[in-house]
Amino acid sequence: MSLALAPLGMLYGAVTRARLRLYRSGLLKSERVGVPVVSVGNLTAGGTGKTPLVEWVARALRREGLKTCVLTRGYGRADESRRVLASDGGRVLAGVEECGDEPRLLAERLLGVAAVVCDRDRVAAARWALEELGTEVFVLDDGFQHLRIARDLDIVTVDATAPWGGGHMLPRGRLREPASGLARAGCVVITRAELAEDLEGLRAEVARLSGGRAAVFASRVRTLGLKSLSEADVKLESVRAGAVGVFCAVGNPAALFEHLRRGGFEVCYTRAFRDHHAYAQADADAVSREASARGARALLTTAKDAVKLRGLDFALPCYVVEAGLEFDDEERLLGLLRAAVSAK
Repeated sequence: MSLALAPLGMLYGAVTRARLRLYRSGLLKSERVGVPVVSVGNLTAGGTGKTPLVEWVARALRREGLKTCVLTRGYGRADESRRVLASDGGRVLAGVEECGDEPRLLAERLLGVAAVVCDRDRVAAARWALEELGTEVFVLDDGFQHLRIARDLDIVTVDATAPWGGGHMLPRGRLREPASGLARAGCVVITRAELAEDLEGLRAEVARLSGGRAAVFASRVRTLGLKSLSEADVKLESVRAGAVGVFCAVGNPAALFEHLRRGGFEVCYTRAFRDHHAYAQADADAVSREASARGARALLTTAKDAVKLRGLDFALPCYVVEAGLEFDDEERLLGLLRAAVSAK
């Protein structure tokens, strides 16, 4: 199948390179929106740990006293042609169907921190948010290839477990653009560094591809705790004491499963749904039944999945893994952010 898709991958690559050349030549122009823009993106399709980093950046900018807004396309929502205000920063204003799972998650987690606006035209969305929300800085979610909006800092995530998307362009591989695109990055964050086979080798490769121009950081996922679907805290050790089943609909499920195994959980059952899957009661029934048959006493899933699971019934206790990021040099990364937003 991979070889059969090679011609499509070559075509995708040719179109991508042509578009990048048009922007480099000035025939296509990036537009300034009047306030600083920090982009968080990636080179590959699928989960690279980008959404937690978007949240971290938004929180860091808010601590700087800036009124912050996340701009996102909102994949998987009912009508991607509509602009949807997922949150005005103080209230969650849209359901999962309207805004998508990741924007809904960001809207909930960033209450009191940042607004979240879904629009595939990020320039138009930014201008609207300037007028309607008084935004002072934008965080551009999944923005590395969205060259139409100018940015003051490009942060690119590289997943340590699958850094180069199989080495081929979509649809043969998972690369959205050649890895040499890292030369445009101001900052590269290697995510899931705790699962890296050769972290220093990957650092060196990232530095080479960026031409030495990008600051390179490593981040690690840390399990902070567990919550029930009703948001009640759960004792971590009590769940670790028995076998668990893990299910998710994320871009890199294998990384989640391995992270939990290394974190001391006895994982006896795993189920990966397609990224952005819309859960139904039949899914909850199947996961509960299959996990029980393998000896699981509880189910674990991600916060991204949890926003789509409310209202469903599980025959086993279902807990949400609360995770956070740790950086190898957080103060230096914060310094890059401050420099980017103070340059305007």
